[in-house]
Amino acid sequence: MASPRTEQALARLADLSPRKIVAELDRYIVGQSEAKKAIAIALRNRWRRQRAPEGIREEIAPNNIILIGPTGVGKTEIARRLAKLSGAPFIKVEASKFTEVGYVGRDVEGMVRDLVESAIDLMRSERESEVEDLANDRVDERLLDLLLPPPAEERPAAAAEAGRVFVAGPEGQVTQEQELARERHKRTREKLKQLLRDGQLEQREVEVEVQQASPMVDQLGQQGGSESMGNFAEMLSELLPKKTKKRTVPVSEARRILLDQEFDKLINLDDVVADALERVENLGIIFLDEIDKIAGGKGDFGGPDVSREGVQRDLLPIVEGSNVQTKYGMVKTDHILFVAAGAFHVSKPSDLIPELQGRFPIRVELKPLTEADFVRIMTEPENALTKQYAALVKAEGAELAFSADGVAEIARIAARVNARMENIGARRLHTVMTTLLEELLYELPERGTAAATVDGAMVRQRLAAIAEDEDLRKYIL
Repeated sequence: MASPRTEQALARLADLSPRKIVAELDRYIVGQSEAKKAIAIALRNRWRRQRAPEGIREEIAPNNIILIGPTGVGKTEIARRLAKLSGAPFIKVEASKFTEVGYVGRDVEGMVRDLVESAIDLMRSERESEVEDLANDRVDERLLDLLLPPPAEERPAAAAEAGRVFVAGPEGQVTQEQELARERHKRTREKLKQLLRDGQLEQREVEVEVQQASPMVDQLGQQGGSESMGNFAEMLSELLPKKTKKRTVPVSEARRILLDQEFDKLINLDDVVADALERVENLGIIFLDEIDKIAGGKGDFGGPDVSREGVQRDLLPIVEGSNVQTKYGMVKTDHILFVAAGAFHVSKPSDLIPELQGRFPIRVELKPLTEADFVRIMTEPENALTKQYAALVKAEGAELAFSADGVAEIARIAARVNARMENIGARRLHTVMTTLLEELLYELPERGTAAATVDGAMVRQRLAAIAEDEDLRKYIL
């Protein structure tokens, strides 16, 4: 039985029908309807499996997919959008970074450990959003204590023996001096609280206690070290006593430090880990990019390559379903969804070992992009290149517009260069646009705020010579 939080995640997936998933992907990715449809069905099947009878639920295998297509056609972009859309634990890894067991490098089980870490971050973010208001209230109170320390509740013993001091109010009542001080402190605190909430004390400096990391532990877990050494460094940091030191920082930074401390107090890490492991096993998704780089071509006898067939053999049990040891406990990979992608320029999917091919039963071929696709890519998506460059220019106070014939000319040149040289798909648009707008972006802001329009004549004037000259085209576009 799924936990309440996993049920909440499934409830979010329940609203995403395959048609809605494709419609959401259409907002950012042009074409490739077959790939979008396959991804949508695989994602929806995650929810359907959880609603199947318990007796057959464990027997329903995930719809592992291989996306086949040249670079720059949208394989990775589909994965990125899938992660944001699903709200499930997700990581993207490159197959070429792994080596087979026994060699220096990362073993393939590391991807499952990374997925668990991603899930814990996801679970913690969900918990933080639930207690954010309470944590912020506590942080405000702690900041007020730092800005205005509370008055001493007890007077020195000598003063107490000398007698207590009383002050008469305007209506004749008698108030102890200590109570009067508390009232003054309370009024001042309320004023400071309002100033704090209005953001007028952000630059005031306060003194806070922060945990001090051990230099030895940092050196052990530094970037570039092995995975096992990093795990050992983390374990060592948990065993060593926590040292603290005082720092004087602005209120804006103190709020961030104190908020992290309050989240640590309010969030039960054991519950986070338990929910994360369950979410990984039932809803986790691993996007395995560059899988063609570990596929050895037939008749390839060029010597040992620890990043190819050996990695396939190590990858096989994980994709088939096995138990992987993580520092948070064992994780079953039977129902993790694997989406692989590769250009397969040199090798073919059939060059993968047969057992691994069988674990990716769904294959989708993404089509190369045409000139018409380039026009759509520059105009239709919400994050289209033309909109990105317009936003960059607007940051300088100027306006940048693209006419229809200007977009068409950019698409024509990009498609032509792809046909004559290496086809890098939509990434060619980046090189063309960068070269086209280089002078404009260099002259800002000295150029002023006059509006600029990219039309066909401007594109031909700036790029015609480069596009026609083979040597220039090779090195610039």
